Amino acid sequence: MSFFSDVVAFFTSAESWSGADGILIRTFDHVRISVFAVAVAVLLGLPIAVWLGHQRRGAFLAISIANIGRAIPSFGIVALAFPIALRLGLGFSSWPTFVALVALAIPPIFTNGYTAVREVSPAAVEASVGMGMTDLEVLTHTEIPLAMPVIWTAIRVSAVQVVATATLGAVVGWGGLGRYVIDGFAQGNEVLVFVGAILVATLSVVTDQAFAAAEKWVLPQGISSKDLTQVELGAHG
Repeated sequence: MSFFSDVVAFFTSAESWSGADGILIRTFDHVRISVFAVAVAVLLGLPIAVWLGHQRRGAFLAISIANIGRAIPSFGIVALAFPIALRLGLGFSSWPTFVALVALAIPPIFTNGYTAVREVSPAAVEASVGMGMTDLEVLTHTEIPLAMPVIWTAIRVSAVQVVATATLGAVVGWGGLGRYVIDGFAQGNEVLVFVGAILVATLSVVTDQAFAAAEKWVLPQGISSKDLTQVELGAHG
């Protein structure tokens, strides 16, 4: 009971929530780098994936990126990026973590963006062409809207993975919620480790539910990612 009493005491203490090392600031840092990483991954990976899917080209590239994403561990990317950041004079910053998170998020976004557009019904495409749509209009008015449930689900899965993986940043001196876990291990403080795990898990669930709630504003009317029972996301390997 003492352990759980200490956990409750930590969460109910005003000191735990305030200051540079408080829960609020560390949660804000964690969310900020996660949002930035997912946004950059979308900007880098999705436009190319959508265009290649529209052209029905690049299958080998999509498969290769998916396989690379599965094969390279995020911690390995952090370990490679860390000495580079030091040599560039960036010190113990968030850059190694950011690079790793972007690399983690790109494969599922790229692979599923490509697959979603490529697998749009040929009948729908032909009907759009028959209506006099240009090539670009077919992409933006037909293929992307129909592919959007898969694309949105891929971004959602990537975002949850990024939030969970951002915890690794504490290993190379960055903050975020992972700081509680790393400091807890260093101090032999099981309460801190448990607190960090609870906070990261909670933030991951909140992220997933936020994306689910945003579906009605993002997805075309009448289409829901819940209908995609046949879709296998590359993020799940």
